[in-house]
Amino acid sequence: MAKYDVDEVKLRQLEEYIDSLEQKEGALIGVLYKAQEIFGYLPKDVQLFIARKLGITAAKVYGVATFYSYFTMEPRGKHVINVCMGTACFVKGADKILEEIKKELDIKDGNMSKDGLFTVDTLRCVGACGLAPVVMVDGKVYGRVKVEEVKGILDEYRE
Repeated sequence: MAKYDVDEVKLRQLEEYIDSLEQKEGALIGVLYKAQEIFGYLPKDVQLFIARKLGITAAKVYGVATFYSYFTMEPRGKHVINVCMGTACFVKGADKILEEIKKELDIKDGNMSKDGLFTVDTLRCVGACGLAPVVMVDGKVYGRVKVEEVKGILDEYRE
């Protein structure tokens, strides 16, 4: 196996998964999904490994990984917080909720807390306008969130 600058145990786990596939053609999205599940994101060396194992170009792997918003090439925290910034949520103070979350997690640059526990992102709309402002943590929806509730929500996920 060529040398890749990633966790070798995780890489072997991904290799076993790819080797177990009966049909490799057309398996790229499933393999990327599995790789992100294993690594938490899709580092460059993992993309190169996938390309080699599937017999496709690295450009094709990168193209698919960047096309679908589910995939990320940046490390993510254990818990993903999404703050809706759609019109209804924004009008009802989502920007203040976002600032409070960043303040509580001491996030100044980027979107991941220093301890790696949280990643904070924004969404354009989650389709729950009646619950504005909306915050989602690992897919769990919190509606009509108030600034003073932010600490309590985050405490549910702190270890």
